[in-house]
Parts: sequence; structure tokens; C-alpha cells
Amino acid sequence: MAIKLILTDIDGTILPYGSARVSERTVAALHAALDAGIVAGPASGRFHSWIPAFFGGDEACCATAIATNGLQVYHDGEPVLERGLEPEALRAAMAVLREVPGTGLIVFRGSEPCLVQGSRDDLAVAFPRYARECLDADLPDAPVSKANIFIRGTLDDTRELVARLNEEVDGLDFDVPQAMFSNVMPSGWNKGAALAWLCDYLGVDRSEAVVFGDAGNDVALFERAEHSVAVEGAMPEAKEAARWHIGACEDDAVAAAIEALVREEWPFER
Repeated sequence: MAIKLILTDIDGTILPYGSARVSERTVAALHAALDAGIVAGPASGRFHSWIPAFFGGDEACCATAIATNGLQVYHDGEPVLERGLEPEALRAAMAVLREVPGTGLIVFRGSEPCLVQGSRDDLAVAFPRYARECLDADLPDAPVSKANIFIRGTLDDTRELVARLNEEVDGLDFDVPQAMFSNVMPSGWNKGAALAWLCDYLGVDRSEAVVFGDAGNDVALFERAEHSVAVEGAMPEAKEAARWHIGACEDDAVAAAIEALVREEWPFER
């Protein structure tokens, strides 16, 4: 089977939690794919400008990428698609959050996080780095390139809040990548929609694409790819949505799978 496109989530899929960069084997596997003429790169919730550091500064590994959960799409190192989040819809989400203790909203000015609603102390529990780095600010009047909801609570609390936001807020979608945290996206747009767009842009059939992931925000990605692959330890919803399953992030399971695909071997079993 000829595979022409490989995309992988980063955190928990090729980057073990607590690690600063992916393994040398992962970098080498991506280069092997590129050398074989396969388009390969990350599909992440992070800004594109943040991603090269996870590959030791090797920008070739992310020259093609889906970033900020699909709001940025890059190919050959250039942006080919960018979308924003409308402030009116974000204000509607803020109105819901005011009714739920321990919640808040951060938006990004460029790549700089800004706390526009909620407590820095609650944010510190949900996402310590953002709490250290964010500025206190008002919601901008112009569309923003990235936003996240946080909640000081359990994974079930997060799922409950996200379900309510999806029910009550028009113009936005919310997902659950991990406990206490949610990505905010334009309605109907996510990693999966960006994958479909990128396949059309590249002239790649979705049967020729392989995607890897582990979290709730990868479910939409899995739903749009014929060959979706969850790593060991994936969130239940991601595991259920995936067609194929492999070993753990910590064991370089994605790198091993990419190496096999480059050799034109099929490495997946249900």
C-alpha cells in the first residue's frame, strides 16, 4: 500500500510527558519518510512556531504540519491555511464559564498567552506553565489564533463542562485533550477538518494517509483518516476511534511504524 502522507500528534504520542524533545529515532524516522517522498509532520494543538523545538530545532520535521488544532496548516515551511476565533463567540463561552467555579479562558496574542477570565491560581493547577507566563488582559476585539478553556477539576468535570459548552455556545467547538483543559475551535473545524483540507491541497487520497494520536482532540483526526493509529495508553475515546493500535510513546512505537512504512511494510494490527 502506497502511503503518501503521515501526520502525528506530539504530546503523549511521540513526545513522552515530561520530555522536552522527541527521540533521535523519531527525527530520523521522519527524515526517512521525507527522503522516500512521503509528506510527513506533526498534527498538534501547539502553535507552529513552538513545534521545531520539540525536534531539536530541525524544521524539516515540521515543514508540513497541522498546528493549533487545525487553525494553522503549513506545507514546505509556509502557511497555506490560517483561521481565527471570533470574539463574539468567545464572549458567549465566557458567559457560560462565569457560572462554573474554577474555570477560565486564555487566548493568545501572537504566541503569548493572556488570561482573559478566571483565576491564575486555578490555571496554575490546570496548566502551570501558562499560569507562569500569561499576561492579564481583556478579550481582544479582533479574532484570535488560539484559545483554551481550563477547569480546576477531574477529567469527568472537564468532559461535563465541554459538553455544556458545545451545547450552549454557537460558532465554537470544544474538545477534551486532557483533564482540566479544552481546545477552542471554530464550529466544524478541528484537526480532522484540517487533515481533509490538506489531503485535498496535496492531492492525496485519505486512504493514502496515516495519522497517529492519543488524546481526545485526536478523535476528529482519526475520523477523517482511513488509517488512524492510537498509541498504547491513549484516552479511551481515542483508542475506540482508532482503526489500528501500536505500542507506547516511550518505546518509540510511532518511529518504528514510520520506519516500516518507509520500507513499504504494513506495521499495524487491530
